[in-house]
Order: sequence, then structure tokens, then C-alpha cells
Amino acid sequence: MPLVITPLGMGAAKAGERLDVVELFTSQGCSSCPPADAVLGEMADRGDVLALSFNVDYWDYLGWKDTLASPDFTKRQKAYAHARGDRAVYTPQAVVNGMMHAVGSDRTDLRNAMQSTGDRLDTKAVDLALRRDGGAMVIETGKARGLLSRPKPATLWLVVFDDEKTVKIERGENRGKTVTYSNVVRRIEPIGKWTGDAATLTVPLPADGDAKCAVILQEGDGAAPGPILAAARL
Repeated sequence: MPLVITPLGMGAAKAGERLDVVELFTSQGCSSCPPADAVLGEMADRGDVLALSFNVDYWDYLGWKDTLASPDFTKRQKAYAHARGDRAVYTPQAVVNGMMHAVGSDRTDLRNAMQSTGDRLDTKAVDLALRRDGGAMVIETGKARGLLSRPKPATLWLVVFDDEKTVKIERGENRGKTVTYSNVVRRIEPIGKWTGDAATLTVPLPADGDAKCAVILQEGDGAAPGPILAAARL
């Protein structure tokens, strides 16, 4: 059950650089996906992009069970399509800032989607900062301002991911290929609600060895994910 964040009297989070969030829905069983996986690998090295790889499971019937896939990721991709109203679910599909989708291997479409959605989100900026405190992570959000002065309900999502995973695919459409996946999501889970007040939340750091963490502040909930208002990496 998500925790409701406690409003703070004074402590707005420090302003930081806004990150474009690119979620690539990919599959080891999709012959069109390796070029998109490579493009996401390029984005993962950028400081201004949070690039995340979500392996889906709906191509497993083609003869190879994706070793990184989760039905939760398939559910998230379908929830985006439902929220947009276009029913577009495919691989490799990149969802940019929770708002637009593009073919994950098309650098031009991805760049245009980041520009378009980023311009809109700049008018709805929210400060979001993370810091480590022993075995915990402290999350601070700023107060809603500008076009967000009367914000829609939003959810804070914890994303746990690995830097890289290299997989040798033995069957299916990519048989014989070895593919490297970047920023491979292990899990994404709601950890709090945001209603527009400056707030703080402390959560335990995941006990996942050397896994990385990020936090996404996104309008809506898992059933109807909306625009990503802010994101930060630990």
C-alpha cells in the first residue's frame, strides 16, 4: 500500500535538472528490438535522460521465454495505451515522459518526442530531489506552482534497475544473437501519493546488491499513468 507523503511546513526540494524519461518496451523475442536496445544504451549514458528498459512477456510464445520480462511491465505498457486512447502496443515502443510513444529505434522521432513533451512539462515543473541517509533514501518534492497550482493526483514510483544485462538468445526470432540491455528495470512500485504540497518521504534502500534507484513523479496511478512531472536518480 503506498504511503501518503506528509506535507512539510518549509522544506521545498532543491531545484535540479529536469530529466526526460524514456521507457523502452522491448523483448528478446522481437527481431526488431535489438536496434532499439542499442539506441537506449546510447541514451543511458546521457545525464539529461533517464532511459529505462522494460522487457515484456507477450512474445514468449514464439519459442523463447524472455529472461528479463515481467507481466507487470506488459501491464504498464498496456495502461499507457489505454490512457492515451490509441491502443498502440508494440515492440520496440518507447514512451517519452509518459505522454507520447515512438518506435524505439527511430532517433529522430525520439528526439522530437522529447522536445515536444519537454516543452509542455517545463510549464508544469516540480522540484524533486533524492539523497541517501544510511540505509534509506530521502525523497523531497517541491510545492506545485504555475500550471500545477491545482495539480491532479500524482504517484511517486520507485524504479530499481541494473546498469546492464547481456543475454545470449538461443531460440526464437533472435536465435544466436547476444544482446546487451541497458538500465534494465527489475521492478517499479508505487511508494507515495503527491497532492501538490512540498513534502518528504523516507523509504528503505532496496536490498538488491548493486541495483540502481530512480524515482518518478507521475500524474495518475498504475491503471491510468499520465505525464511524468519529474524524475531523479539516486
